[in-house]
Amino acid sequence: MAQRRPRVHVGDGLAEGGAAELGAAAAHHLGTVLRLGPGDRVAAFNAADGEFLCRIVAGGKGWMRLAVERRLRAPQPEPDLWLLFAPIKRARLDWLVEKGTELGVSVFAPVWTERTQAARVNLERLRAHAIAAAEQCGRLSLPELRPPAALAGLVAAWPGDRALVLCDESGGGLPAVEVAERLQGRPFALLVGPEGGFADTELDALAKLSFVTRLGLGPRVLRAETAALAAVAVFQAIAGDWRPRR
Repeated sequence: MAQRRPRVHVGDGLAEGGAAELGAAAAHHLGTVLRLGPGDRVAAFNAADGEFLCRIVAGGKGWMRLAVERRLRAPQPEPDLWLLFAPIKRARLDWLVEKGTELGVSVFAPVWTERTQAARVNLERLRAHAIAAAEQCGRLSLPELRPPAALAGLVAAWPGDRALVLCDESGGGLPAVEVAERLQGRPFALLVGPEGGFADTELDALAKLSFVTRLGLGPRVLRAETAALAAVAVFQAIAGDWRPRR
């Protein structure tokens, strides 16, 4: 089987006949990790311009220059799928963002809840994981990583046209297939609680909001990161971009 051409995310300005300058992280990965140099070809991409075949023309410590040759893929619509989650332990959070990026999440939004245990969220580290995952999985866009927000403030300012799907570990939610079918064609976000689940007061307050739908997570107790990715996969299969053939 032929080896896939390395992909690298470039912020903007990709066009046939143009040039692209890579930053330190991308240059290190291509030049030091993959041992590529002048004359080697890579694919450069972003959501606005698409994906282009490029040739490495020069490089050094912390930098690399590409010559943009021809377009491989035009920009294309991607899912509008938000994932709201209570921050969890570092390794599991890194994994959640990596796999969520592969599954097509467009927005990651950390949410502080009563039982959230993580003290802080390193958005720069998570962005690095998201870039690497996007380069690996073939998507054109990078997910947006929002700063943490308190649950109460977030729902108070919630956009009226977007449904909020509460992943309810208490067992009181509707089956996932039923919820996903109801929301086809409507923008929505998935909300997953912390390790230990939402507090009863939080569940009661969310249940009273007209834009909230409670989603059942099945008969087993799932870790927070498992619940999030399981919900994303179900919605992508039923109401997202898993339906057309690749």
